[in-house]
This record gives sequence, structure tokens and C-alpha cells, in this order.
Amino acid sequence: MKKSLFILAAALAVTGLLRAEKLVIKGSDTLGAKLVPQLAEEYKAKNPGVSFEIAAEGSTTGIAAIIDNTAQIGMSSRRAKPTEMSGAGAKGVSLQPTIVAYDGIAVIVNANGPVSTLTKRQVEQIFAGDITDWSAVGGSAGKISIYTRNTSSGTYQDFKDLAMKKRDYAGSSQKMAGNEQIASEVAKNPNGIGYVGLAYTDTPGIKVISIEGVVPSKESVLAKKYPYARPTFYYTNGEPTGEAAKFVAFTLSEEGQKIVEKVGFVPIR
Repeated sequence: MKKSLFILAAALAVTGLLRAEKLVIKGSDTLGAKLVPQLAEEYKAKNPGVSFEIAAEGSTTGIAAIIDNTAQIGMSSRRAKPTEMSGAGAKGVSLQPTIVAYDGIAVIVNANGPVSTLTKRQVEQIFAGDITDWSAVGGSAGKISIYTRNTSSGTYQDFKDLAMKKRDYAGSSQKMAGNEQIASEVAKNPNGIGYVGLAYTDTPGIKVISIEGVVPSKESVLAKKYPYARPTFYYTNGEPTGEAAKFVAFTLSEEGQKIVEKVGFVPIR
């Protein structure tokens, strides 16, 4: 009898292992540093047989992971580039975007920084390196220190497109791996300026700059009044299937979108 129970228990354990699902999600730091881990924790609470591997190293890596079939979901804060679309097609991959949240790229300065508002033109000129001293935009004299994301970041490209007329960043700009690093550096540098997603604007020691009188918020992003608003995405190979499809559906559900808002993003509805 005991032997039979042992065999049954072992069989159930093996069955449980066989049923275990692992979701590999790679890409955007904007989504992957805070939002997706919180969504994953809530999802695991309801689906204890599911585990997650989340790597937040930039939108480019997320799209590449779908093309290379090394992840089921690719997080991206930008749309796939034409070169990525064609590269995917050459491998028989259909890059399928799903908008999961809206965001506003907030321009931030040190809490004791010299300005509180800028025009769109001034933002472009600062990040492109045309303006190098705060005195040129109404602040006290001081050399401007620029912090940007690295080149694998979707936010790096989106900010160039939305704020800089696709111009290159100033040669003196310092590239950071994530939103939290930019916020941390700006908080330490009275002459610093950078940009972060909405979910990272509560970092102590920074303040959000008004752009021509408009600050990034749920209301200004939804109304498209804030100039640096954008959607964020999950990318999959065609329509998601299996556990990936269930996780996408959870993200888009009322419960998932409440987490989206709680973390600091703007829900899609």
C-alpha cells in the first residue's frame, strides 16, 4: 500500500513538472523594470504552475528575441523598425504588436535645478548640444549635463523622434542602461537633465519639467496634449498562443490595467 502511494505521489509530481510553464519575456527596461514583474507576480498568484524569466535590456533586444525565437514575448517602448520587420519576414517570423499601455517621456532635472519649464525648441537644442549652459534658457549659469538611454533602448529612439526631429544627441551626453539610472544621476547632479517614463517620475531628488506649460500625466497623455506621449508594446510571433496568450490577455484585462495605472503608466482604456 505504501509503495503504491509512493508511486502515485511520484507520478503526480512528474505530472506537475510536465505541466509547469515558463514564460520568457525580454526587452524594454521601461516596461520590464517595474510593470511586467508586477504583472507577473499577480499572474503567478493565480497560476502557480507558471514561472517567468524577465530580461529588461532594451526594446531592441526584445524585438530581436522574437525574431530569434528566444522569448515568447518581446517588450518594446517603440514600434518595430522597417529593417526589423523585413529581417523577421526573412526568417518566417511575423512581428505582431499589442499595445499594452501608454506612456509619457518626462523630461527631468534635479529637484534644485535652475528651470521648471522649457519649450519644445529648447528641449531639442539642449539634447542636441546647441545649448550647453542653463543661463541660455533662463536659469543660473552652469554647464548642462545630459543623461540619455543607451542605443538599444526604445526610449532613446522615441525621444529622438518626438523631441529632437531625429537629430543626434550631443556628443557630451552620457548613456544610461535604464530609467532608474537616469533618475539617480539627475538626482545627484544640480545641472543634470534627462528623461524617464512616467512610472519613474517619483524618484526623490528630481522634478518633472513642464513642456510649454504641459506636464506629463494620465490626462495630458490620453488627450495627446503632452508632446512626448507614446504607446508601449508586447511583440509576439503572430498571434500569441498558449501561456503567452493568457498573459497578454491578463495584461489587457481590467485587473491588469489597474496594475498598469498603479505602477504609473496610462491604461489603454
